[in-house]
Amino acid sequence: MNRQAQAVILFLVGVAVLRAGFTDLYLRYVKAGLQPLLLLAGAVLIVAAAATLWYDRRPRTTDGDRPEEHAGHVHREPRVSWLLVLPLVALILVAPPALGSYSAMRAGTALTQAPWGYPKLPAGDPLRLNLADYAGRAVYDHGRSLGDRHVKVAGFVALDKNGTAYLVRMALNCCAADAQPVKVGLSGELPPVLQPDTWLEVTGTYTGKRVKDPVNDGVIPFLNVSEAKPVKAPRDPYDESWNG
Repeated sequence: MNRQAQAVILFLVGVAVLRAGFTDLYLRYVKAGLQPLLLLAGAVLIVAAAATLWYDRRPRTTDGDRPEEHAGHVHREPRVSWLLVLPLVALILVAPPALGSYSAMRAGTALTQAPWGYPKLPAGDPLRLNLADYAGRAVYDHGRSLGDRHVKVAGFVALDKNGTAYLVRMALNCCAADAQPVKVGLSGELPPVLQPDTWLEVTGTYTGKRVKDPVNDGVIPFLNVSEAKPVKAPRDPYDESWNG
């Protein structure tokens, strides 16, 4: 690949990174705390592209060649190398979706290790909880801190091969490449039709029902649903709070 193509690719990658970093698009790839590093990386790539073009266009010797080209014949790269920019243009123009039900049902639950403890829950009924918090209390605290209280959680719908419905949030350690699902099975009063990847806000109570995740044998708790309604997908589709 010639230097011009290299510079164009560096520039397009930098533009794609900056575009993601200056919008909510980056949240589909990495955790929110990495935004400054992402912006810095994009700026460095654009500077590197400019430096590459400068290097390619610097003054030649009197016979028209750059000094290092006197050492031997310079091979021209095929024009097909410019096709490498097409995926980058697509990345800039088309925003990929966040990981959803397809990925969730093919990965084992992130709920594989008990947290150090659970803080006391605030007053209120229903109590709004993070899905991972409910799942952890249901599995490792056996619902003792939940009691009979109504809890309200949100996530996207996933269905297994038997049609069992789960509410899911993807948990990140660093980026989407290491995302794992936190799954909560749904029982009780469910909508007659559940569409995978639909976001729901669910109100219900703790139930001791649980199953093993067929992917990694982790425990999947259930929630006894009393109310479920569709909601808009959140700005950050990934759940960052689970560090189990």
